Amino acid sequence: MSQRDLSRHQSSIVKRYYKNLDTIIANRLQEAVTELYLAESDKKRASRWKKVKTQLDKTPADPALVQQIVEAGDTERLAKLVNDLVAGRVLKRD
Repeated sequence: MSQRDLSRHQSSIVKRYYKNLDTIIANRLQEAVTELYLAESDKKRASRWKKVKTQLDKTPADPALVQQIVEAGDTERLAKLVNDLVAGRVLKRD
């Protein structure tokens, strides 16, 4: 869909979404950490980790660190990384 196919209202909604995308991703990741702690089965945990990886790929976090955390299934390191992302302590990728 090109820009002119959108109404003025729709266009403003899309602009606000992309303007707040970092906040949206941070909220999703915070919710995912909670869901990982509460997951009762390995199947649910695996599904949640897959979604976490997808969201983390959209952040400025180091891909190698993200891969380590996801492969290890380390919820505590994930929580720390998410807190660092929210606080702006994660450096941008090169």
